[in-house]
Amino acid sequence: MGEVLSQSEIDSLLSALSNGEVDVQEMQSNDEKAVKNYDFKRPAKFSKEHLRTLELIFEHYGRLLSTNLPVYLRKNIQVNVASSETVTFSEFSNALSNPVILGIVNFQPLVGNIIVDLTANIGYAILDRMLGGQGETIDKLRDFSEIEMGILDRILSVCTQLLREPWKNVIEVHPLLERIETNTQFAQIIAPNEMIAIVTLNVKIGEVEGFMNICLPYMTIESIIDNLNTKFWFTTMTNADDGDHKVELENLLRKVDVPIKAVLGKSQIAVSDFLGLQVGDIIRLETRMDDELDIYVGDFKKFSAVPGTDHDRYAVRVTSIYREEEE
Repeated sequence: MGEVLSQSEIDSLLSALSNGEVDVQEMQSNDEKAVKNYDFKRPAKFSKEHLRTLELIFEHYGRLLSTNLPVYLRKNIQVNVASSETVTFSEFSNALSNPVILGIVNFQPLVGNIIVDLTANIGYAILDRMLGGQGETIDKLRDFSEIEMGILDRILSVCTQLLREPWKNVIEVHPLLERIETNTQFAQIIAPNEMIAIVTLNVKIGEVEGFMNICLPYMTIESIIDNLNTKFWFTTMTNADDGDHKVELENLLRKVDVPIKAVLGKSQIAVSDFLGLQVGDIIRLETRMDDELDIYVGDFKKFSAVPGTDHDRYAVRVTSIYREEEE
């Protein structure tokens, strides 16, 4: 119900109108409410808050790509979020040109799939780098061979597994790369008029720059759409303590293959003697039988040990640890 004016307020208002202090047209324009057209063919299922949260998630994902992909490509890689928007699936697929690199990802435990779209020039740069080149792209587009598809499958599988950590604050996902399509006609995972959110990442491999588009159908993330807000995302962030990091680092270090060698001794012989070596020949070393052996980890001396056997194999028993300050 509107405010009721007193007689004195009414007289003051009429006086202001007659004196020109108040404009009638200005008052009418202030009362009018802005009307926004609503397209029922394209319902706004994703809010700005949803898109902002998706950008935060994929900013984290971009940092993971920048850190992990150089291990495989041996080249500096920069990844950052360029934009996010909502469109229909038909608009997304019609904007793609053949050939494309479309990774169909099963986004378990959510129902349905998402699409990871990699522009062709980035794909060619990855292939060139993986096959021993400088990471350059090609000027003329062509189809990918079966060998090249196998290499791209490996790289996209790595990119797919890296999706787990950024989504951890929203839901525990177990993404799985089902297949790679190079033709948009074979990547129709949802109806053309379904709404999707697209997060575009700018990818730079050396001097080659392109885009990676993450296509997220509404029907896939509908069950967790309420969790896609910054308040929920920040409140569910868990800070792992130092103990957890220590255990995780130890587990990663245990998987690293490190060359270890035991040096029995050294000797100098002529090239002619080396070429004439036969089974049963004896080479005199500079060490004695009771001297300890030097154990090298990589190119660094780390241990001293004595030789022996373990069942039917040669072995050594570590007797001391070598430290650099002992030099």
